[in-house]
Parts: sequence; C-alpha cells; structure tokens
Amino acid sequence: MTSTTFSTDEKRAGRGSGRRRGARRGLAWRLWHRCLRSGAFRTLGPFVPVVALWWLLAALEVFPESFFAGPPAVVDKFGELMEKGILPGYLTDSLTRLCYGVGFGLLIGLPLGFAVAMSRVLRRACWPILLFFQAVADIAWLPIVIVWFGFSLTTVTFVIVYTIVFPLMLSVVAGVEQVPRELVRAARSLGAGRLRVFLEVIVPGALPSVAGGIRTGLGYGWRALVAAEIIVGTSGVGFMMFDARRVGDVSQVFLGMAVLGTLWYALDALILAPFERATVERWGMVRAMEADG
Repeated sequence: MTSTTFSTDEKRAGRGSGRRRGARRGLAWRLWHRCLRSGAFRTLGPFVPVVALWWLLAALEVFPESFFAGPPAVVDKFGELMEKGILPGYLTDSLTRLCYGVGFGLLIGLPLGFAVAMSRVLRRACWPILLFFQAVADIAWLPIVIVWFGFSLTTVTFVIVYTIVFPLMLSVVAGVEQVPRELVRAARSLGAGRLRVFLEVIVPGALPSVAGGIRTGLGYGWRALVAAEIIVGTSGVGFMMFDARRVGDVSQVFLGMAVLGTLWYALDALILAPFERATVERWGMVRAMEADG
C-alpha cells in the first residue's frame, strides 16, 4: 500500500486554484444574470429562437426558395430597397397616413366617449350602435368607401379613424364607470361644480382605461392601415408587400412583415407602453392593486 503525501505549498496551491475557479464561476454567473436582466436581452432575446428556426428552415430548404425566403435574402432585399430609397419613401407614406388617422380618431373618439359616458340618456341611445359598429370589421367598409372617395388618402384615413374611434369610446365609458362614486359625492359635498368634478375627478379616474384604449386603438389602426394600403394604396409598406406578391418577390413580402412588426414593436415599447404605465402609476391604480394583493 502506497501513501501519497502533499507538501504544505502544494496544498496551498490547490486551495488557491479552487478559490480562483470559484471566483471565475461566480463572476460568470453574475455576468449571465446581469445579461438576463438587461433591457436588450428582454427585448431581443425572445426573437432569437424565432430567427434561428426561420434560418434553419430556409437553410434546409424545407420549402422551395420561391415560397420561403430566409434571413440572408431578406437582409439583401432590405439593403437594396434602402439604397434605392424605396423603403424610406414607403415608410414615410405609411407613417403619415397613420398620423392623420390617429389624430382624427383621437379628436373624435375622446369627446364622444366622454359625452356618452356622462349622459345616461345618450348612453342608452348609443350603446347598441357602439356595439354594432365595433363588431363590423374595418375591411368591410373599404368597398363602399372606395366608391365614396376613390383610391385616395381620405379612404385610408377613414378606415383608420373608424378602427380607432369605437374601441376608444368603449374604453372611455368603461373608465368613467370605474371611478368610485364616493369620490364624486365627496367632491360635490365640498362645493365643486359639475365642470370641476369632471376635470378633477372623472377625467383623472378614467385616464388609466383611456390610456389602454388608446394603445389598443392604435394597434387596430396600424393593422387597418396595412389592409387599406394592400387594397387601395399606391404606396406604403402594405402596397409594397402586395406589389411584391404580384411579381413573385417573396423576400420583399417577408421584409414588409418584418418592418411592420419591428416598427410597431418599437412604437409600442418606446411610446405607448410607457405612456400607459405612467398613467396608471400616476393615478394610483398600481399601488391600489399591490395593496390589495
């Protein structure tokens, strides 16, 4: 039987090496944990497996190239259209139409929503109409709107406004109904008039629901814009996709879908979601829910 003995220096060297390995593992874990918590990973991480699967299907040629374009082809098409100035022009046209539609939709939907919410008589009269038109899809209006206005910006704007107004009005009514009646009675008992109660109690209490309605309405409006451009447009991202289908350019269709999704995701993440979150937190809804929980 042979026994092996280690010197004191060798033991110290072994312990030092183990501590260094542990420190390296701890540092790697902290870096990985910080990466998982970073905003960039939360934003782009979920898309990594989707793009990887897309790339794999294209590389293995599961579908014919004329039916399914891979990421390299889409990136090449993106560079080509950017170099020619086609994609920036189409994006500008789409965003201009969206701004027109959203602006008119808010100007119409917000006042009408508060008017219906504040009047019981008006609510009884208008509620069935709101539900009826909410159920009629925006695309169903295109044939008659084309007859009225032709293939014009007015047609596209009408469809976007129609898509935004009714969800926004329903959200306003729901928000006003959620305002505690005790707050209204307390304000009136302190001498506040109807206008002051409306501006300082009703509107702030309804804002969280209104913010959610604006976010939802803009999402519907964005999809309506694309549908209208496909059918009646002569420019825009929707028209670009439909025109690419006509000539059989599948990569351009995939590029259009990627641009639409990316643009809406950026708009929602940078503007709409922070606006809704700030509105909810400002008026105490989050704190109230946390306290109840």
